[in-house]
Amino acid sequence: MKLHAGETLVVASHNQGKVREIRELLVPFRLHVVGANELGLDEPEETEDTFVGNAVLKARAAANATHHIALADDSGLAVTALGGAPGIYSARWAGPDKDFSIGMARVERELRETGASDTSAKFVCVLALAAPHEPPLIFEGEVQGRLVFPGRGSHGFGYDPIFVPHGMSQTFGEIEPVTKHGMSHRARAFEKLVASDVFAS
Repeated sequence: MKLHAGETLVVASHNQGKVREIRELLVPFRLHVVGANELGLDEPEETEDTFVGNAVLKARAAANATHHIALADDSGLAVTALGGAPGIYSARWAGPDKDFSIGMARVERELRETGASDTSAKFVCVLALAAPHEPPLIFEGEVQGRLVFPGRGSHGFGYDPIFVPHGMSQTFGEIEPVTKHGMSHRARAFEKLVASDVFAS
């Protein structure tokens, strides 16, 4: 599986924040990056019980529907004191309208209900790259940190305003996108994707 400059790559996501972040990470490779919603693709139901399973499911669906190579990202917040929740259900905790203020409030509420003082958490990202009739390629990344309430910052998306990565005092919602792109769970998965030599020189 090879991607050449100018080739179309479908990002199998309807999350505009995620599509924008992936598009920015792919700038150096001069691809024609389009989101699933721009192509009018249906959003498949995420029926798997792992990040890997859901990423593969989404990538395969987009690749088969468009006959282009497709990249899917399944990612989420895993909170230690909540046994890894919300995990693969991170988007669902934000409700049907994907309002992450609802998701962040639920994380805060459930943490408070446990009575635990442990605010450690991690962001997990799994990227799946799929071409029609080929086995998918899988790349994983994560970043450790802690949670803060109330959330801070307007950059990023999702749970970024409540997550402070290790070694920093600002949340992902406060740091500049270029800084986040150099250290996030998605960036770490992307490093492995780039190292796989899938991008033609």
